[in-house]
Parts: sequence; structure tokens; C-alpha cells
Amino acid sequence: MIRILHRTNDPNRDRTNGSAVTVTEGFTVEDLLRLLADKSSMTWVDLFEPEKPAGTQTPTEEQAQLTNLLCGTFGFHQLSVEDALTESHVPKVDDWGSYVYIVLHAVRFDQGINDVDTNELDIFLGQNFLVTHHTEDIAALERQWRNVLRDERHTRRGPDYCLYELCDAIAADYMPCMDAMDEMIDHIEDQVFDKPEPRTVSKIFKLKSAVLNLRRVLSPQREVFNKLARDDYAVIDAKDRIYFRDVYDHFVRLADLNESLRDLVSGSLDTYLSVTANRANDIMKTLTIVTVLFMPLSFFTGFFGMNFFGNLIEVDIGTSPAKWVVFALSLLVMFGVPLLMFAYIRKRGWWK
Repeated sequence: MIRILHRTNDPNRDRTNGSAVTVTEGFTVEDLLRLLADKSSMTWVDLFEPEKPAGTQTPTEEQAQLTNLLCGTFGFHQLSVEDALTESHVPKVDDWGSYVYIVLHAVRFDQGINDVDTNELDIFLGQNFLVTHHTEDIAALERQWRNVLRDERHTRRGPDYCLYELCDAIAADYMPCMDAMDEMIDHIEDQVFDKPEPRTVSKIFKLKSAVLNLRRVLSPQREVFNKLARDDYAVIDAKDRIYFRDVYDHFVRLADLNESLRDLVSGSLDTYLSVTANRANDIMKTLTIVTVLFMPLSFFTGFFGMNFFGNLIEVDIGTSPAKWVVFALSLLVMFGVPLLMFAYIRKRGWWK
């Protein structure tokens, strides 16, 4: 899908009735050459190309159309176009003189650890145009598109300032994701201390994977905005570099938060392993104590089960009181020894 947004000064409109600046959409590809010829205007072209099925190698008809548009109409270099149409690039910025090619990653988060992911956004920035390419819906881009249509002031400073607002919206979407992961870590820590379960480990590893995934994106993306704020690019006004410095500060903070989350997740895993190890030790200690307490009982029952009374006393045991004395002493020893052992164990602090 190709959609085109154009900002232009309308000389036929009466300034007394309103602004002479108009921002409209609904143009076609055939209108691009005419729109780009007006250097005082601004054109934003958004290219949405649904992701190809896994294993697809040959370029589709839509990709061929996009390649012709980017290389023919805009005059972009073939290498930058190939990078834009090929996913899985880390954030970067390439200066091609008359335009700048930028790769960013927007976060996608739908209130669940399994839904934390990033979508690649390829951007071409020129003197009077902004071209964006993506294969998934990006919430920040949609918000900025609606803002530009609603208020022409978002395009008043040119495409570089419009790019800043888009980047700032991308940075803002990372904060709810970070806050949600922080809350998830607190919830996992409560589960670890209250009732650790095997599925708790699964949650920890899913959260750790999400944090590492963001870490692989935030660090290079931070450097992208550092370059945009400090380096000299022909298509970025020197007055607008300070805005990219603001976005850079946001990503510095996001990278620091991500490192803190990574440490918290690692700490949660270590805590879980320690708690489960302590629980296993308590269980083994309890079983050992129970075994030790029943050892004298097993010994005495085994000893007196070997026809002890028949060999020790005469056959007329029914009339002899010796049987009952020995039997009573046996019971006293059988129950007394475990009790004495239990008291000794409690005194030494082995049972708590």
C-alpha cells in the first residue's frame, strides 16, 4: 500500500479566510514527480509492504514496483533500496549526500510478555520529502500521520522536523513497555517468595528474552540519534539537530532502564534458584530427621521380632510376669529413644 501526504502553499487561497498552507493526502504515484518538483513544499510517502511468507526468495510484483519507485522516481541508490526492502537490519544511519537513509525499530507491546517485539522502520529523508517503509503497522507512525493531517504546523519546519516528531513518538512508545516489564518483575519476585512454581521459571526466561531483544535494539538506536544530533547532514537543518539530541537523551535513559531490568531479571532468576534450593534442603532435612527418628523403632521391632520371648522365658509365659516386664521395658525404650533424639535435634537447632 502506498499513501502520499503533501504540504504546499496555496497561492489562490485568501489569507484573510485562513492559512494558505494545506496538507492533503490521496495522491497517486503518477503525481509524485510533480509534487517533488516543488522544492518549497513537503511530501511524505508511506510504503506499507506486508511481510513475505517464510522461505520466499523471489521478489514479488509489489517489491518490483517499490524498487522502481524508490530508484526511479526518487533516485535512491540501489544498495540503500535493497537494505530498505530487506528486513532484520540493526538501527543505522547512512549519508548519501542528497538524502539520508535511516533504520529504526519501533516497539510493539500488547500488554503481555509474549507480545514484546520490535518492527523495523526504514526512512529516507531529503530536502523536501520523507519516505517511510515498513512491513508491520507502527502505532507511532500512524499517530504522526494523523497529527500532520490535522494540523499543518507539524510540517511547517520541513521534513527533518517532521522526522524528529516521528522519532520522538517512537521513543515514547518504549516507556509503557518498560513500565510493564518492571511491574512483571515485581510480580515474579512476589511469586518466587510466596509460592515458587516451575512455570515461574518460564516467565522469567520469557521476560529475560524480551529484555535482551530490546537491548540489541536500544544501544545501536541510541547511537543513530547521537549521529543525527552531532554530525553534519545536508538534509538536516543545523537548528533542528538539538531536537534529535532530545531524542538521543530519551534513548540513553531507555538503555539505562533496560540494563536495570536485565539486572533485575537476573536477580529474580538467582533468587528463584536460591529459594527452590532452600526448599529442597528443608524437605531433605525433614525426611532425614523422620528417618533418624524411626531407626530405633525399626531396630527394636526387628530385634524383638526374632522369637525373643519364646527363647528367653519358659514355656509357661502365660503365668510369668517377666513377659510383661520385658514387654513394657521394650515399649519404653522404643518410644523413649526417638523422643530423646528429637529433643536433642531441637536443642541443636537442626529442626526449625
